[in-house]
Amino acid sequence: MRFTLYGRPWCHLCSDMAQALAPLARDWGFEVDEIDVDADPGLEARYGERIPVLTESDGREICHYFLDLQALRSALERSRHRAA
Repeated sequence: MRFTLYGRPWCHLCSDMAQALAPLARDWGFEVDEIDVDADPGLEARYGERIPVLTESDGREICHYFLDLQALRSALERSRHRAA
C-alpha cells in the first residue's frame, strides 16, 4: 500500500504530517511517497497553499493540513479491499 504526501520542504505542517505518518507506516505496513509541489508547476498550481495533502494511490484525497487518523484508516481498508 502506498500513499502520496504533497508538500514543501520548508512547510512545518508538512513536516508534522510526515513525522506523524512514519510510525504508522511502519506499524500498519504502508509506504508514503513525499512530493515537493514546488518542483512541478502543475502541482504548485493545483495545491498552492493548501498543503500538506495526503492522497491514496488513485489520487483520492485522504486529508489536508493535519493528519486525520480515521480517514487514513478508511483509506487503508479501501486499499486492502482493492488488493483482495
